[in-house]
Amino acid sequence: MEKKQHFVRREFLPREVPSFSLALLLAAVLLLNALLYLYLNKFYSSLGRVEPDPGLCPFGHFKFGGVKNCSPWLSCEAINREVRKLKCVGEGAVKKVFLSEWKEKKVVLSQLTNSELKEDFLHGLKMLKALQSKHVVRLLGYCEQQFTILTEYHPLGSLRGLNETLHIPKYKGMNTWHRRLMLAIDYVGVIRYLHSSPLGTLVMCDSNDLDKVLSQYLLTSDFHVLVNDLDALPLVNRSAGRLVKCGHRELRGEFVAPEQRWPYGEDVPFEDDLMPPYDEKTDIWKIPDVSNFFLGHVEGSDIVRLHLFDIHAACKKKDPAERPSAQEVLDTYRKVLTLLIREAAMPGTREML
Repeated sequence: MEKKQHFVRREFLPREVPSFSLALLLAAVLLLNALLYLYLNKFYSSLGRVEPDPGLCPFGHFKFGGVKNCSPWLSCEAINREVRKLKCVGEGAVKKVFLSEWKEKKVVLSQLTNSELKEDFLHGLKMLKALQSKHVVRLLGYCEQQFTILTEYHPLGSLRGLNETLHIPKYKGMNTWHRRLMLAIDYVGVIRYLHSSPLGTLVMCDSNDLDKVLSQYLLTSDFHVLVNDLDALPLVNRSAGRLVKCGHRELRGEFVAPEQRWPYGEDVPFEDDLMPPYDEKTDIWKIPDVSNFFLGHVEGSDIVRLHLFDIHAACKKKDPAERPSAQEVLDTYRKVLTLLIREAAMPGTREML
């Protein structure tokens, strides 16, 4: 009898151990998936920035720098009295930008430099006021009479300096495929917001080359992306038959969308009146090139590019109608991030199961 019992134990015990181990492994996978879901849910609510932020102030007000209460936008009088210019930090075709100080806080003062472009300046101010959200630089005040705008200061500057910033010892830990993909998601989130803004479908026209695109966005100290320059943001209204043209000059190069290029060949001189208008899908065409800059050449970035290959190929469809919407691109980017985080967190799990 004892021999039989001994035989039974030797026969069945080895089969029970793997089953128990498998149960533990499955439980661990389920727990990890639950934690991953909670993390990504929190991540999307903060990074995706699709919905308005409930913490934002009412229209016409602002808060920043850890202050709890909202303050009214600064008036002409308050700007003249309380804001002190420190130095000029940039100048474009429309305005000059000054690093300034207000109540011991660094701020940015922008002033019109070319009176012939005052309509562009006022359009940018109108957009800035109407589009205040997590996607847009924070407006602190303005003075239409003096063509002056006051906004929040971001010391890391525009996205043109991203690679240089990531090589600073303080930020080297951010130089990963994960963080870079998050920035690309942020960027696409801004495009999605502009295409479905409270004002309607807006097109980012100051985007004729990569350097120009990057100059329109700021990198925040907590590594998010904000759109900063809204001077060239025309409205598409399909129901009213209203399309747009980004400027009145001929656009060239592979960076701009095919429909933005002169369609009648080299033998026909460019005429603005003959140039067909287009819609917001020009922004979609440019997403792969901008995202390629974001991803850089760090370990893992080529794997990310591989996962984004199909959506980027769709963005480059010659027919604008065949390109995905910004929302579809954003959804795909998020899915890729979720997949890659899961694979990074559970390497070899598939083989173990």
